[in-house]
Amino acid sequence: MRSEKLVPGLILVAIGVIFLLDNYNVINFHWSNLWHLWPIFLIMVGVNLVFANNKSAWATALKIGVVILGFGLLIFGHFENRWFSPFDRHWRLSDDGWHRHDNDNDFDNDDDDNDSDTSRSITKVQGSSTYSEPLKPGITEAKLNVYGGGTLYTLKDTSAQLFEATTKEYFNRFLYTNTMEGNIPVLELRMKDKKGHIQWDSDNTNSADIKLSTKPVWNINIKAGATKVDFDLSRYRVRNLTLNGGAGSFEIKMGMPVSATRVEVSTGVSEVDIKVPQGAACQIVSNSGLSSDNFQGFTKTNGGNYETPGFNSATNKIYIIMKGGLSDFKVSRY
Repeated sequence: MRSEKLVPGLILVAIGVIFLLDNYNVINFHWSNLWHLWPIFLIMVGVNLVFANNKSAWATALKIGVVILGFGLLIFGHFENRWFSPFDRHWRLSDDGWHRHDNDNDFDNDDDDNDSDTSRSITKVQGSSTYSEPLKPGITEAKLNVYGGGTLYTLKDTSAQLFEATTKEYFNRFLYTNTMEGNIPVLELRMKDKKGHIQWDSDNTNSADIKLSTKPVWNINIKAGATKVDFDLSRYRVRNLTLNGGAGSFEIKMGMPVSATRVEVSTGVSEVDIKVPQGAACQIVSNSGLSSDNFQGFTKTNGGNYETPGFNSATNKIYIIMKGGLSDFKVSRY
């Protein structure tokens, strides 16, 4: 046996087994674990290099044991609610969640709402804001841009206004602007600093509850890092939806297509769950790298894409383009 190739081979086999078992729902793999536990792969490779010339049985057993232990942590660990970068060690856990700072001596762990965390421009604040934009006559199309991570974004209800948003702020502030592109209003809700509070299961989380009018056709662009997005767009007419995120969770419920509705998803290490109506013709083009794909109710075509029955003959269609590194992509019909 050529033991120097043992660890790389075991790693490839283990990765393949994880994808296979997760695709067939034998296991429920938490893809965010790859984001948090990536140094495990460095340890595996390092152990293999250190003992590359050692042909003894105990060295081989050590190599195999490190791989088994590492993949055991990846499969059975639960780190999905802590979306912070593994490249950044300046995070500490306090009673109200995770915070970032640069000096252990200046870490402030008291509960004073007026305190400031002086690291990297992250200011501890507490408050809420309400933004709105009236629906003017003649508006048939609108654009919504949402920027900024460390935030829970929800869209569940409709509004008589063109746009409404109620925000809760614990780290940094939201900024709202509106401009015009010809006759199309462009609404932008942005976190002042993209870094923020990211403990989703805590009450102290930046959040924005958004409501839109159902009258215009919408073009929605979401660009954020560590973010959770929960949008119910089933009552809206959406022409374009763009989701661009690093590590996050995206749950989207689409409505019937507007002629050609285009959904573009580009993520790093994220969980993406998109639901489309049962009666909507839909095509999925997936370029997902090492990501996991689960497309219920779709048929794989010769080109490696996926379609609903009767897609080619349908008048109105939804096109979904998915790109990701190590994400968990799911598309289903409701």
